[in-house]
Amino acid sequence: MSGICEGRTVVVTGAGRGLGRAHALAFAAEGAHVVVNDLGVGLDGAPDADSPAAQVVAEIRAAGGEAVAHGGDIATTEGANSLITTALETYGRLDTLVNNAGFLRDRMLVNLDEDDWDAVMRVHLKGHFLPLKQAAAYWRAEAKAGRMPVARVVNTSSGAGLLGSVGQGNYSAAKAGIVGLTLVAAAEFARYGVQVNAIAPAARTRMTEQAFAQTMAAPGSGFDAMAPENVSPLVVWLGSAGSEGVSGRVFEVEGGRITVMEGWRVGPSTDKGERWTPKEAGETARKLLEEAGTPGQVYGA
Repeated sequence: MSGICEGRTVVVTGAGRGLGRAHALAFAAEGAHVVVNDLGVGLDGAPDADSPAAQVVAEIRAAGGEAVAHGGDIATTEGANSLITTALETYGRLDTLVNNAGFLRDRMLVNLDEDDWDAVMRVHLKGHFLPLKQAAAYWRAEAKAGRMPVARVVNTSSGAGLLGSVGQGNYSAAKAGIVGLTLVAAAEFARYGVQVNAIAPAARTRMTEQAFAQTMAAPGSGFDAMAPENVSPLVVWLGSAGSEGVSGRVFEVEGGRITVMEGWRVGPSTDKGERWTPKEAGETARKLLEEAGTPGQVYGA
């Protein structure tokens, strides 16, 4: 196989189904060697009898590609370390990390248990941080040895993390945290030849099949706008050497649409030069809000 990722080694977490599976297949189609990670659990993180990672590896190999399965828990130091080690021991290098693994435990905030909060934070935030840390340690060592990497990281946020989503306080907070992690990693790892970006995808997966049950496509077009495969081309490009110069960015991807998301920026401001009284501060805040743009609406509000 040949393509824009020819010769690159790519790790994709949560790649047994949905978006991760689509990413793994798309990278392989562009010539990458792929490490397919999946713990094989249900939507709520409970053990699942299937072994989806092995199935995806079989698909890739049947199409003439190269892939290996990894079934470790990437939200642990041991699992994240073995993930990166698998890439290095199997293919001798690591070029791209796609952090995709996640699950849902949706509740309204007043009904959200601490365990459900912790579980979602663990998988989404720790599950991004630990593989990122292990991969960056390898790339830093390579850079210090004079072998400057052309390395890429693609993290997975969500519209819920950018705007909020009713009934998903834990998920929204975790996905917002991933954006912050992306920005810091992009700044810290640039010196080692590493670019870090994030996507906020919208697609029909096990996590979203109820929300996206209906295909959003023009009548008769044959285009399934909610297919996860629509998201993968941008992920593959971000994970390739061809994305040189693009880092610290967040892209929303849905169907045939790609949007550069612009986050917090300095808006209307005023400086009194001394301390405000509460009444003055309130009056000033209201005046500034009149000049400010209207924030996007929280999903489900």
